[in-house]
Amino acid sequence: QVQLVESGGGLVQAGDSLRLSCAASGRTFSNSAMGWFRQVPGKEREFVAAIRWPASSTYYRDSVKGRFIISKDNAKNTLYLQMNSLKPEDTAVYTCAAMATIGYGASASTYYRPQSYNYWGQGTQVTVSS
Repeated sequence: QVQLVESGGGLVQAGDSLRLSCAASGRTFSNSAMGWFRQVPGKEREFVAAIRWPASSTYYRDSVKGRFIISKDNAKNTLYLQMNSLKPEDTAVYTCAAMATIGYGASASTYYRPQSYNYWGQGTQVTVSS
């Protein structure tokens, strides 16, 4: 019932910026979280960033801190990932995910685990050339 649709991926050069969007439909999020993950062939899916919904606590993997910004528009049920200073190692399929619910005081690890998320988009390709 919940649908997540990503957009905004593309081919860019190192140092460029992209903004990914994830439009959610089918429910109004309450006491939840949304996040971005990425995956390349031969590697496990890895956490990128997450944000509480409808609150705004944020979480980032170390390699993107200071470069990526996760944000949201509650009224539009839309999640964003602003990616700046892109590097070739950022190349991956980026997927939006949402939790059905999350308890107050959840540990940070909750946001890092793909198993914590109940809904997933189809992904959008981001390719960063040298």
